[in-house]
Amino acid sequence: MRDKYSHRQRLNRPREEGILSRESWKIFQIMAEFVEGFETLARIEPSVSIFGSARTDREDPAYRLAEAIAQRLSDAGFSVVSGGGPGIMEAANRGAQSGKSPSVGVNISLPHEQQANSHQDVSIDFKHFFARKVMFVKYASAYVCLPGGFGTLDELAEILTLIQTGKSRRIPIILVDRPFWEGLVDWFRDQLLARHMINPEDLDLFMILDDPDEVVDAIFDFYQQRGGFEPSPEEKEIQLEL
Repeated sequence: MRDKYSHRQRLNRPREEGILSRESWKIFQIMAEFVEGFETLARIEPSVSIFGSARTDREDPAYRLAEAIAQRLSDAGFSVVSGGGPGIMEAANRGAQSGKSPSVGVNISLPHEQQANSHQDVSIDFKHFFARKVMFVKYASAYVCLPGGFGTLDELAEILTLIQTGKSRRIPIILVDRPFWEGLVDWFRDQLLARHMINPEDLDLFMILDDPDEVVDAIFDFYQQRGGFEPSPEEKEIQLEL
């Protein structure tokens, strides 16, 4: 019996003072990341956040598609924000840098895979995923998601959840590459909606498009219908509390 419940004794042991001290000081590092992110990104509005796989090869059609979308957005007056790494992120920054507006990289330090690309006019570095994710949402006028893995799905789920729950203002969410996304959307409909885990109108939070010009037009159409890019006082309050 003693062996069976010995884990309870370990759970009740006080944590080492060194670890507690490091965790306390970590708060200031997190605060610094938020402050730098807020002060930097507040100056680049309007902006569009673009997501996609870090593993996409430069010869992949998705890479060229991301580059084309980013260039059109940049020429249309949008700063383009990516995760700052290789693959689709590089394509987004590369396309934006060839346009008229700033190319922004919100970089993350990882044990492997992430290396900052060289196509960033504005670059911010983060150690914490959760702080970085806030930066993608807080100042974005739209989300554009190209094919990607868990990270891309995480960012997509984040913005859908925030808008669905009213914790963020409504912005266009555009999924690019219909063959890639249709299976997931079918699953949303056949499983989540069918089991009443989401509402029918939640499926209207996003759209699927394939053409770069359609992506830009869809964003402008959204804001034309609502009367402009400037957030309402209520939306400003929501974003302040994000």
